[in-house]
Amino acid sequence: MIDELDRRVIAALQLNGRASWNAISRWVGASETTVQRRYQALRHRKLVHVVGALELDRTESGSSMLVRVHAKPGKGLELAELLASCPETRFLAVVTGTADLIVDFVAQDNEQLMRLLFTDLPGAHLMTSTECVAVIRSFTSAAMWDTGLLPPEAAAELRPATLAPPCDRDDWDRTPQALSGLEAAVAEALAEDGRMPVSVLARRLERGESSVSRALDRLVERGILHFRTLVEPALLGYQAEFMVWLSIEPDQLDAAGRQLARHPGTKFLAAATGRFNLVGHMVLPRRTDLFPYTGEVIGALPGLNASDVTVHLATLKGAWTRLDQVG
Repeated sequence: MIDELDRRVIAALQLNGRASWNAISRWVGASETTVQRRYQALRHRKLVHVVGALELDRTESGSSMLVRVHAKPGKGLELAELLASCPETRFLAVVTGTADLIVDFVAQDNEQLMRLLFTDLPGAHLMTSTECVAVIRSFTSAAMWDTGLLPPEAAAELRPATLAPPCDRDDWDRTPQALSGLEAAVAEALAEDGRMPVSVLARRLERGESSVSRALDRLVERGILHFRTLVEPALLGYQAEFMVWLSIEPDQLDAAGRQLARHPGTKFLAAATGRFNLVGHMVLPRRTDLFPYTGEVIGALPGLNASDVTVHLATLKGAWTRLDQVG
């Protein structure tokens, strides 16, 4: 569906979805005009989309709850559509294994979460059971994932200096910061199109370009706003996409999390509550790579008590964006 140049363009955008076309062109070996044309074609075909995403633990945007859902036989896809339409759903995947669906809900407070899970849960009549784990600390996020298709020097140049693995931050447990009205408006607009030019953004918000530019710079410099490039991993050569659900001895949780976060296939990893206290979203080149991965990577983690794997069949939603409706 795409060629090697397309993959390099996507890889550069994965490092920084808002990197300049000039910088991207230097790393992919094509002119700025060609790079822009390739990106627009990919976006038109709904294969790639760049969005701005707020860091939950640095803002007052809410907290994450991962839910493993079992659907009634034959009702999984119908249920997935209902859950994907929920505005609190940040991520949703149809999987196989010990669950049918994985949903990431983001709620502002306990009252909203209780209402969502116990009274207003979409498609509850199509479920047989659910299991919830609350995310309590991130080790790495999708914004930090490197496809490996470009040399390490590309990440050093393209990525903002403020973008660092959450587990290496000294301020990970600080009180979240409230956004100003303009900052919130900028983040909301960029959640639809992360590459929206400042001039267009300013006209949309009816504010001056300099004010909008400063607000955007503040969000990025404070590590509050990251730019996600949404794309199917298979287009980049990763045929196996899955989640790992691990039970780790509490005194080994930090060490295990840091070790697994360094694996090149780790897109997201977080400590959580419940019987699975370390949860990750992973990719590998081939489905057969799962066999050595379970023994050599998962089996080597300190304090491991139990593990589970759910393999992705389809991802319907990511970063609050329907992946089949972007473009």
